[in-house]
Amino acid sequence: MSSTRTLIRGGLVITAADEIHADVLIEDGRIVALAAHESDVAEGWTGRTIDATGKYVIPGGVDAHTHMEMPFGGTFAADTFGTGTRAAAWGGTTTIVDFAIQAPGQALRAGLDAWYAKADGNCAIDYAFHMIMADVNESSLKEMDLLVQEGITSFKLFMAYPGVFYSDDGQILRAMQRAAHNGGLIMMHAENGIAIDVLVEQALAAGHTDPRYHGEVRKVLLEAEATHRAIQLARVAEAPLYVVHVSAEEAVAELAAARDKGLPVFGETCPQYLFLSTDNLAEPDFEGSKYVCSTPLRPKEHQAALWRGLRTNDLQVVSTDHCPFCFVGQKEMGRGDFSKIPNGLPGVENRMDLLHQAVVEGKLTRRRWIEIACASPARMFGLYPRKGTIAPGADADVVIYDPHTEQTVSAETHHMDVDYSAYEGKRITGQVETVLSRGELVIDKRQFTGRAGRGQYTPRSLCQYLT
Repeated sequence: MSSTRTLIRGGLVITAADEIHADVLIEDGRIVALAAHESDVAEGWTGRTIDATGKYVIPGGVDAHTHMEMPFGGTFAADTFGTGTRAAAWGGTTTIVDFAIQAPGQALRAGLDAWYAKADGNCAIDYAFHMIMADVNESSLKEMDLLVQEGITSFKLFMAYPGVFYSDDGQILRAMQRAAHNGGLIMMHAENGIAIDVLVEQALAAGHTDPRYHGEVRKVLLEAEATHRAIQLARVAEAPLYVVHVSAEEAVAELAAARDKGLPVFGETCPQYLFLSTDNLAEPDFEGSKYVCSTPLRPKEHQAALWRGLRTNDLQVVSTDHCPFCFVGQKEMGRGDFSKIPNGLPGVENRMDLLHQAVVEGKLTRRRWIEIACASPARMFGLYPRKGTIAPGADADVVIYDPHTEQTVSAETHHMDVDYSAYEGKRITGQVETVLSRGELVIDKRQFTGRAGRGQYTPRSLCQYLT
């Protein structure tokens, strides 16, 4: 058994609230104290000492939107809970919140138990679950109350994917009313799927089969319309709302307008919308299929509105929506029909680095980087202050981050179990050096020292922006 005491010396501790030169003292998996450099708090300290001089000491990332082993369109996401959580650790993320899926006609409990079984004994870092509701009826509405008591406090609904996950406005309203009653948070995939399906059919009939048409049929206005409709339904139900993977300027405007009214409406975006665009979807030789996800990538001009939303807090969280499919054998299922390309991108390993690059480029402050990647997702989903900060009493999920090392993102060096990188060749300044999960080293100076099964399931309290 490794020492249960660790001292991290000499670093710049960055949280959402502060930047302080401090030493971090860890005992039995928890942070017990922060002390000024050269103070006598650590005098006579016995245990492991990590030198973080010249480095950042930051909370482990909280990725509140991943899909490990997710079934989609006749295949499964390429990362298991084993490979996906290991890759997350390499990227400085120490907690994921994945989505358990209710199959139509099945109880919520059956879906949740299936995901418990997939993850149990396989995760390198801590994990929690949201619940995808595919069937909103009297029985599943009652089950929501039981799940909230069990620490599954958020429920995802889809305005997209008719015949798979789609809920109509009546079902959405009922689920929102239930959430208003039991304290749960409704997460919404906001795209008008009924209208999109018409445009898909028309595009294919016209011979428009290439990946770029995936972006063209999933129109900005249909994301904005669905976002607006979700907000109004939430107002009627007097329920809070969290809109996932916001990609378009017009959708951000809907969120901003709601928040200006003081409504409990929240928004998430993802690195792919901040760094990639329809230019990627249009890459020749079917390469564009690598970038097919929903909501889709948008024209570059939408990126400015997303960055602005992150600075003004109209968007609170950056998650990855990590749902990787290999190019060979999986993305290729959609050759000749873009609607058959599995939707999703790999990214769980890249999020912290990409957002640090935004700090380097002056788009975000260092504290805002930690806020949108660690603290806000932890607060949003009832994990704070155990996760998302460096403070006495918090879990010792700590990353030593070298802000000066340069790296080039590549599938050849990443640890996600997928045969391409969405950011291939991108130069980044900054790199994760060492990662502790509850005080245990899982990455030690760029060596993986963790193991499958040491990650723990973590029940969640209610959204802390509402309590």
